[in-house]
Amino acid sequence: MTKNPGSHNPLLKGRGELRDQPPRRSSQQRTPNNTLHPGAWWLWSLALATAATRTTNPLLLTLLITVTAYVVATHRTTAPWSRSYTAFAKLALSVLLIRLLFATILGSPIPGTHPLFTLPEAPLPHWAQGIRLGGQVTAEAMLFAFYDGLRLATLLICVGAANALANPARLLKSLPGALYETGVAVVVALTFAPNLIADAQRLRAARRLRGRPDRGLRGLLQVGLPVLEGALERSVALAAAMDARGYGRTADVPASLRRTTAALTLGGLLGICAGTYGLLTAEGAAYGLPLLLAGVVAALAGLRLGGRRTLRTRYRPDPWDLRAWLVTASGVAVAALLTLAATRDPAALSPGVVPLTAPTLPLWPAAAILLGLAPALIPTGKELS
Repeated sequence: MTKNPGSHNPLLKGRGELRDQPPRRSSQQRTPNNTLHPGAWWLWSLALATAATRTTNPLLLTLLITVTAYVVATHRTTAPWSRSYTAFAKLALSVLLIRLLFATILGSPIPGTHPLFTLPEAPLPHWAQGIRLGGQVTAEAMLFAFYDGLRLATLLICVGAANALANPARLLKSLPGALYETGVAVVVALTFAPNLIADAQRLRAARRLRGRPDRGLRGLLQVGLPVLEGALERSVALAAAMDARGYGRTADVPASLRRTTAALTLGGLLGICAGTYGLLTAEGAAYGLPLLLAGVVAALAGLRLGGRRTLRTRYRPDPWDLRAWLVTASGVAVAALLTLAATRDPAALSPGVVPLTAPTLPLWPAAAILLGLAPALIPTGKELS
C-alpha cells in the first residue's frame, strides 16, 4: 500500500486539518447589523419639518437647515440615494428664488413704505382685481416673501435629509404587509431621482474627459437623452425582476375578512380626519382627541388584517432599538418645543415686516432646535449600500 507523501509534511497536514474544520464566519458575519432603522430617520426628519412650519424666523430656519446638514454630513454614505440631499438643497434654493420672483412681478398684499424700485405696470381687466403685473416693489413685501419661501425651502431640505439617510430598500422591508405594494411604488419613485442624478453626473464627467461641452442647451440635450434611455432600461429591468419574483400575488382570504378590513381602514381614516378637524377647531376640542385615537386604532387594525393577503416574508428584519428611540425622540422634542414656543411667544417665532424690523434670535427655541443634533452624537452605524 502506498503511503500518502504528504502525511508527514507538517504544512500539508495543517492544510488537511484546516480543510476538515467547518468554515469560519467572517468578522462582518459575526457582527450584528449596527445600522439605524430607516423609519427613525424619516420620523426625525418629518419632526424637524413640522418644527419648520411653526416659525418664519429666518434665524431659526437657518439653524434647522444647519442641523440637518451636519447630521447628513456625519452619517450619509456613498450610496446613490445619499447624494439626494444636495439636489434637494438646490431645489429649495430654486423655490426661494421663484417665490421672490413672483413677489416682484405679481406684487404682494403686504403694504410697505420702503420702496426698492418700480417696474412698468401692465393694465389688467376688472375681473382680475387684486392681481397686478409690475408696479412698486417694497422692502416689506420682499421680506415677507423671503420669510415664506425660506420656510418652504426648509421643509424640502428636511425631506432631502430623510432621503439621504434612510435606505429605501430597508424602509420598504419594514412596512406592514398591507402597505407593501404601495411602498414599492413609493420606493421606486424615491430612488428614481437619485439614480437620474448619478447618471447625469457620470455622463457629464465622461463628456468633459472627451473634450465635449456639457453645459448649455446642446450639452443638456446630449446628456438628457442617454439619461432617459438608461432610466427606461432600468424600469424595464425592474418590471421583469418584479414579475419573476411573483410581485402582486395575493393569498385567498374569506370575503368577510376583506369587508372587515375595508371597513376598518376606511372608518379609521375618516376618524383620523374628523379628529384632526376637531382638534383644529375650538368647538370640536372635546371630541377631537377621542375620535382621533379611535381612528388610529381602527386604521392600524385594518392594516393588520390587510397584511394577511400579502405573501411575503422578512429576512433579518431591522430591530427598533434604543438608538432609534433616541433619534426619534430628539426630532419629536424639537417639534413639540417649537410648537409650544409658537403658542407662548408668537412674535419671536413669526417676526413682523410692518413696521420693518430685524428678526431676533429667541434663546430657548434655538436651544430646542439644537436637540436635533442628537443623531450626530449617537453612534448610529453606517447604512448598508
